[in-house]
Amino acid sequence: MFRYLVRRLLWAALLFLAVTFVTYVIFFVIPTDTARLFAGKNASPEGIAKVRKDLGLDKPVYYQYGRYLKQLVIDRSLGVSFGTDEKVNDIVRQAAPVTASLVFGGMVLWLLVGLTIGILSALRPRSLLDRTGMVFVLIGISAHPVWIGLILIYFVSFKLGWTPITGYCDFFHPQGFSGCNGPLDWAWHLILPWCTFAILFAAQYVRMIRASVLETMNEDYVRTSRAKGAPEHVVMRSHVLRNALLPVVTMLGMDVGLALGGAIFTETIYGIQGLGFRVVDAITQNDLPVILGVTVFGTIAIIVFNLIVDVIYAWIDPRIRLA
Repeated sequence: MFRYLVRRLLWAALLFLAVTFVTYVIFFVIPTDTARLFAGKNASPEGIAKVRKDLGLDKPVYYQYGRYLKQLVIDRSLGVSFGTDEKVNDIVRQAAPVTASLVFGGMVLWLLVGLTIGILSALRPRSLLDRTGMVFVLIGISAHPVWIGLILIYFVSFKLGWTPITGYCDFFHPQGFSGCNGPLDWAWHLILPWCTFAILFAAQYVRMIRASVLETMNEDYVRTSRAKGAPEHVVMRSHVLRNALLPVVTMLGMDVGLALGGAIFTETIYGIQGLGFRVVDAITQNDLPVILGVTVFGTIAIIVFNLIVDVIYAWIDPRIRLA
């Protein structure tokens, strides 16, 4: 187990270096003069050169990247925004809980929907529930989050008035502050974004869980357990579900990363100022420290979550440690 964990940690470190370096290179490939952008339209060449020196853009790419890694590892600092002089650590600290609320709340919802429909569809193949579930799968796999979000906003928020159209309510706001009443309003503002994630991801889980349960139910050890007279609920809980749901652990680790990337679309649609919203704004401003800061934080979050998932999976199935 220790050797497996060391291998995963080394792979995580290499992945972190690759992501940050590629982000740095892409920034310099874009044909935009950041110094001229921040100096203003009427700035003189001397003024532009001074801004370029102040921002550290007059150094080679490899030198800037090395200095950034030193700043990140030793000083534990993500830098300072080119545009607002605000510490990127503070930007990430404010935006990360918003995105975390969106992603992990959506994860809970899509797991509940996916597991329930997937298992019931497998237990009643070709039934009305099974056919309805497959239609749900087709819609979820084919639709784009922007389209799903706009449809939900139009019908649920605009036509029916059941939820707010846009905005975010902090979980810890005291009652009466900014129109927020704590956890209930927090969930009320996030229910549509959660549903958007649930439609997108639950569809994949329904299909995967249905196929996995059907396959496991035909295994020899399941037939043997039934032949020995074990009750059906014991067979399902101890043999079928325990083995059929193992792929969910691995799939969940990958999907959380995809959800963090998809948060850009969801946050933009619903006017939620999380990490996705901030990085889109930074890209339009060519603000490298904010872009890198959000990228680094997102990369670390995905790596840590996948590492946890890998350890859990290796603990559940010892054969993975030998891979």
